[in-house]
Amino acid sequence: MSHAQIKDALDWRYATKKYDATKKISAQDWETLERSLHLAPSSYGIQPWRFLVIENPEVREKLKPVSWGQSQVTDASHYVVFLYKPEIDTAFVQKYLDRIVEVRQIPAQGLDGLKNMLIENLVKAPEEKIRTWSQRQAYIAMGFLLQTAAMLKIDSTPMEGFDPAAYDKILGLEGSGWKSVASVALGYRHPEDTFQSLKKVRFPEDTVIQYVK
Repeated sequence: MSHAQIKDALDWRYATKKYDATKKISAQDWETLERSLHLAPSSYGIQPWRFLVIENPEVREKLKPVSWGQSQVTDASHYVVFLYKPEIDTAFVQKYLDRIVEVRQIPAQGLDGLKNMLIENLVKAPEEKIRTWSQRQAYIAMGFLLQTAAMLKIDSTPMEGFDPAAYDKILGLEGSGWKSVASVALGYRHPEDTFQSLKKVRFPEDTVIQYVK
């Protein structure tokens, strides 16, 4: 993809307010979007997140009222709820280390230093610190998803406008060790969505991007 194509995708995308419920994302495109989530970076590479793709229309109907009635929840082709892990325990750290051993085919003993660092920085960290840190990791993955969607010319809407506690209850997350923090609707803009014709409002580039020389 050329520089011009990337810039065009950035200019083209906007937070879609109204989706065409009759248009669906192809299996091939969704596979790429899914991969952007799977390969998103996270601090320490530990991936304190989960992504729930809500396919059940009845569940999406239940989520809509606790999402300020936003139509994107039910009308978008795909709806992804981002979960974060509010507490990191030793078992989760070990699960990650086991995966490193499996994927890279290295001896577990060589990861003792990493294990100790993760326990010290994550397991023993204050609860509030981990909760904030974990939520931030989820937003990194969200950014990857939004950018990938734009490059595929698939519309998207990042959303925080919902009741997380209600989401957790509807999605059966209570007691699971995971909590909802944000969501993204994906699909194709409806011709009647007037927001697509509005110019983007951004502060001047030289006021938000500055160089320290």
